[in-house]
Amino acid sequence: MNKVLYLISSLIIGFANVEAVVNYPFPTHVTYPTSVIFPSVAPNVMASQIETLYDEWKASYLRTVPYATNLMYVFYNEDGTSEPENAVAVSEGQGYGMLLAVYMAGYDPQAQTIFDSLFRFCLAFPSLITPSFLVGWQQVDEDGIIRYEPEGGDDSATDGDLDVAFALLLADKQWGSHGNINYLDYANTMMSSILDKEVNAEELTVKLGDWVEDDDEEYGTGTRLSDFMPNHFRNFAAASEDSRWHSVLDKGYSVANELFTNYAPSTGLLPDFSQLENGAYVPAERCYLEGIRDGDYSWNACRTPWRIATDYILSGDTRAIPQLTVLNSWIQRETHGLASDVNAGYELNGTMLPDDEGEFYDDLAFTTPMAVSAMINSTNQVWLDALWDYTTSYPSEDANYFANTLRLLSLLVVSGNWWTPLNLP
Repeated sequence: MNKVLYLISSLIIGFANVEAVVNYPFPTHVTYPTSVIFPSVAPNVMASQIETLYDEWKASYLRTVPYATNLMYVFYNEDGTSEPENAVAVSEGQGYGMLLAVYMAGYDPQAQTIFDSLFRFCLAFPSLITPSFLVGWQQVDEDGIIRYEPEGGDDSATDGDLDVAFALLLADKQWGSHGNINYLDYANTMMSSILDKEVNAEELTVKLGDWVEDDDEEYGTGTRLSDFMPNHFRNFAAASEDSRWHSVLDKGYSVANELFTNYAPSTGLLPDFSQLENGAYVPAERCYLEGIRDGDYSWNACRTPWRIATDYILSGDTRAIPQLTVLNSWIQRETHGLASDVNAGYELNGTMLPDDEGEFYDDLAFTTPMAVSAMINSTNQVWLDALWDYTTSYPSEDANYFANTLRLLSLLVVSGNWWTPLNLP
């Protein structure tokens, strides 16, 4: 039997999912431990808007594997712009989908079924470098059969693994780990594998994936700033009782603040990738990994205002406040307070980046994460309200997978519905 089909068929046996009790149903209306601001919108109205956007997201991006009906994936290439053209799933999307399912449980009666089906897809496509267990990065559809993408799709990408592991910790709190899938056991396995294979043991920086060896001259000390997920690391440290996660957390803040101080003191923007050169972290050179924008605030770094500000909101850690404060002041001046004028990418000095045709445009993937960072100070209230109104009214059909997904995840934080094992409702 084909290897992929065998893996999938073996995962189907014995899984008749029964929805468990939902411990923290949406909307949760979390009381954040830090004094932050919220949009000037009633909580029930915000929840209703998120529910509508979530329903639209499900209809657009959730797909069931036709020959394995309890396996699902997040279809991320609906606009056909990703390579290769027949790409259908990435570990990043699986992690995002699992996060949305666990947070929307209670509103969505099928949330656990969706969560489990998305995770079983991850189990069907493990990284062949770390099969026990990290997630294979990319899958394609070849004549109706889902397979690993042949040029590197069978190794891991750190961002996807981090979100999948964190979602499993959430699922353990949401539904418990006594059903068909022991969420906590898998989370512990993944946290250990991430430390062993995706963190540089000497530098304590987060690497790009399990395909990078620590002594790799080009990538061994490189890091993607959007893979710095400080609140994930804080929860991983508590769940695993492994103090190395605190070291990874501290190093991430150190790198981010070094880049902010030396390269973006007037904007607060962070680059997509950074390299260690002569003992200092610098923005990555052009075409370091993905393209000419690797050293700019582009399609990876657009997630950093969400990732980093979320840690302040949930933990009170103030190490990013100088950078986030500058970022908020700069973007409001840059856009004159118009949420529609957040550009889809900037050089670290604030110069707008055009698209391939030389045009400037906005994208929800850049706009909505700014709303999370705006929560840190009451001076941003008008700006936060503008961001909420603009992003929630933006038609889903006019945006793509990445934009619509980051919008939902960011709005969960902004509306007070983002909880963690350390901050249960």
